[in-house]
Amino acid sequence: MKKITDYIEKQSFGVCNALGNRLGFSSGSVRLSFVYASFFTFGSPLVLYFALAFWMNVRRAMRQQRSTVWDL
Repeated sequence: MKKITDYIEKQSFGVCNALGNRLGFSSGSVRLSFVYASFFTFGSPLVLYFALAFWMNVRRAMRQQRSTVWDL
């Protein structure tokens, strides 16, 4: 089961894992919270999830060091 959740977390932007590490919760409980909140609010936390995924990718791109302009 651990391999499956690791694979899914890698493929799904790593938002739950990052939130869990930052807030001090396990990533499984954060993942379950997203699932339960999605059921109760008809999927609106998915918008928050994708916004966080976008922000994480932007931060990762900004932190990446490039030595020259041609290193795109």
